[in-house]
Amino acid sequence: MPETHRRPENRYGNRPTMKDVAARAGVGLKTVSRVVNGEPGVTPETERRVQEAIEALGFRRNDSARVLRKGRTASIGLVMEDLADPFYGQLSRAVEEVARAHGALLINGSSAEDPDREQELALALCARRVDGLVMIPAGDDHSYLEPEIKAGVATVFVDRPAGRIDADCVLSDNFGGAREGVAHLLAHGHRRIGFIGDMPRIHTAAERLRGYRAAMEDAGIPVEDAWTSLGATDPARVRRAAEEMLSGPAPVTAVFSGNNRVTVTVIRVLAEQPRRTALVAFDDLELADLLQPGVTVVAQDAATLGRTAAERLFRQLDGTLLVPERIELPTRLVARGSGELPPAD
Repeated sequence: MPETHRRPENRYGNRPTMKDVAARAGVGLKTVSRVVNGEPGVTPETERRVQEAIEALGFRRNDSARVLRKGRTASIGLVMEDLADPFYGQLSRAVEEVARAHGALLINGSSAEDPDREQELALALCARRVDGLVMIPAGDDHSYLEPEIKAGVATVFVDRPAGRIDADCVLSDNFGGAREGVAHLLAHGHRRIGFIGDMPRIHTAAERLRGYRAAMEDAGIPVEDAWTSLGATDPARVRRAAEEMLSGPAPVTAVFSGNNRVTVTVIRVLAEQPRRTALVAFDDLELADLLQPGVTVVAQDAATLGRTAAERLFRQLDGTLLVPERIELPTRLVARGSGELPPAD
């Protein structure tokens, strides 16, 4: 008969307590508490027995109860658009590193660009008593956070500003970066330049469109309606927009793409075209330098955005930052070849 293995007596969800440790070690609860919290007054032999009991039972200290007594949970929440997006991955990592340096745990989640889901997630994190929130907003009304902020939840918005509340925000210079990127195409002889961006209600998309229009106006070039397209970043929508701009008797000779997800689809469409079309993209993307030609980008520093936002959050928590500010970080034009192609006609 094969040997059968019995499940441990503790069922899932029934974690061992200090009382269990005390019973196994043959000591009192106060002794276990002293060992767990590193307090003096316990003999080496007793400490050894308690540690053996802790290891045997798999006991872990209830940090949530301990920190709640101090008024802090040593955790912060991060609400972002999409955890799978490489840009937000870099930002999240930077926030996590700052949180770790302050002895805090980061809990994050995706809003999927849905304002209702953003609010549900943010309030759920507040209900779990996070000390602060770093928010990449999906909506434009954040008045629902006012009671939480008044109750002491530190809050910093990053990548996009808050709506209808006064709060810290850390942004990239979306307007200036787009303006510089389009000016770069104009300097290389392009006059028919298309812009494909994200949904117009999104702050970053609107600012980048505004930068595009400003650069065209600076050059004295009226923008035709067919040259701009804003909407969802799904590949089918972006492909249609790009193909329409690149067809007809007077197609665009260059494209400015509004973010990294748009850029991936635009690159695929341009590769299928018989004529070479110049491209400048907002946001850098992996392997952009290995394409032929390399993709010229307006790069923003996602890690610095996240780090700056998180540092401001902890300054709020330690009481050294009292007045909300708007911080705008510069972008950087990286020329790799695609933005330096001359017009085909």
